[in-house]
Amino acid sequence: MMGGVSGSNAPFYPLVFISWLLFACCIHASSSEALAKPPIVNGLSWNYYLLKCPRLETIVRNHLRKVFKQDTGQAPALLRIFFHDCFVQGCDGSILLDGSPNERDEPANIGIRPEALQTIEDLRSIVHRQCGRVVSCADLVVLAAREAVSQSGGPNFAVPLGRKDGLTFSINGTNNLPPPFFRTGDLLHTFASRNFDATDVVALSGAHTFGRAHCPTFFNRINQSDPPIDPSFANKLSNTCPTQDSTNTTVLDVTTPNVFDNKYYINLQNRLGLFTSDQDLFSDSRTKQIVNSFASNQKLFFHHFANAVVKLSQLDVLTGNQGQVRAKCSLPNTNNKSFLTSFVQEMLDLSANV
Repeated sequence: MMGGVSGSNAPFYPLVFISWLLFACCIHASSSEALAKPPIVNGLSWNYYLLKCPRLETIVRNHLRKVFKQDTGQAPALLRIFFHDCFVQGCDGSILLDGSPNERDEPANIGIRPEALQTIEDLRSIVHRQCGRVVSCADLVVLAAREAVSQSGGPNFAVPLGRKDGLTFSINGTNNLPPPFFRTGDLLHTFASRNFDATDVVALSGAHTFGRAHCPTFFNRINQSDPPIDPSFANKLSNTCPTQDSTNTTVLDVTTPNVFDNKYYINLQNRLGLFTSDQDLFSDSRTKQIVNSFASNQKLFFHHFANAVVKLSQLDVLTGNQGQVRAKCSLPNTNNKSFLTSFVQEMLDLSANV
């Protein structure tokens, strides 16, 4: 008899079956640990739209699949919109608001693509048509960023939802965005003030594994010796940007510019980081080992990137009655417009566009 079972009526479990059970239990336990989700703030939920708009994520995913097929550059553009929204005054969709001037007009937001902004508005129109005006533009920005990553080869992960849209934008808040010439110490200080550690900073910097940059953002790197730059890479940048004011662009990741992977970190090891803030991560003792670990283990990078994005997506969110669900992402709802009136007008607008 095996496993301490005795008696003629006791069940008999072959050793192979017991081994399989133990294996299955271990797999289940490790899977549960791997799928553990970061904590979320009050007012957000992992299944916020389960009853209000159960097909939300499928709708967003399917539409963006078509968008990315026609224009791969929109993926990094949508991820940038997400970061530049959340780091200004919280994830409230303020970057989407029109104004004269508005957040997008500020130097820190140079190169925000109008096509990607229109994609957010298109998503709002499609979702509101199918579910009514229940999904905020702020949540759509977060969902679009997640899809931009996962559909470009990166991790697919859950994001908590339930944000409300803000009514205002912040010109001064764009000063919170770290510029590309920051050194690591500046980056760590900026992010630490928002409760991000060094691993979060290095992981979020990995967003530069795809997309493009304009000459003014990296022109200082061409003749830079600290942090070091590969000479042939510097020559290529010089040819692309003969002057700082050139309107040309170049890829952020010279290896796989349209794929979300860990090649960004391997590039840093080879002195091929485009921004000063990128390359200095490999020069600074506080972050060099993290760069090495992500360069050698893409799965580890994906894990920390997903967790950092979830943390970032919860910065100063508006929930409950703190904000609104905008009828159009570029404009706050008028204060004297009731929900019912706004909803009816939204349906009329959508019908006119069908």
